[in-house]
Amino acid sequence: MTPKRYSTEGIVLARRNYSEADRILVIYTKNYGKISLIAKGVRKLNSRKRGHLEVFSYLKFSAAKGKNLDVLTEAEIIDSFPKVREDLKKVAVAYYLMEVAGRTTRDGEPNTEVFDIILEYLKRLKKEEKLRKLRLDFILELLTDIGFWPKGKIMDNPDKVLEEVVEREISSARVGKKLLS
Repeated sequence: MTPKRYSTEGIVLARRNYSEADRILVIYTKNYGKISLIAKGVRKLNSRKRGHLEVFSYLKFSAAKGKNLDVLTEAEIIDSFPKVREDLKKVAVAYYLMEVAGRTTRDGEPNTEVFDIILEYLKRLKKEEKLRKLRLDFILELLTDIGFWPKGKIMDNPDKVLEEVVEREISSARVGKKLLS
């Protein structure tokens, strides 16, 4: 359970617009697991938090408990992964990694190893050339850590196992598979 006010590090998994100037963010945090926050006024042109809250950005932030959603009060970028954002194929893989992490984890279940896996693969993505292998390794490592796959067992078709776990096709996989084939 999160306290009334808290600060931690997190990676933005997803975002969606809400009302005229707000945005709802799904962030995988180091201390609290996956949480949803509302960033008030962030879509206004003069918002200082605007550039920090992009998908797969690694940030340090503060938030306060709200009635329904916690409210983002401060955000400071640690790494926006500019090298990844310059390459369309790497961006597609990064979005895929975020979607997989978002679909396989549950809200409010802290797991520092999952946080470390997500961050490690984003950092590897900066220099990695074998993107297909990186994507498949991420699925294997994440599903093993969460407990959906036994440690040490070889996974022949990670995409198929992932679809069985989340009970749907990952939508960003189509883009990633086309670019990586």
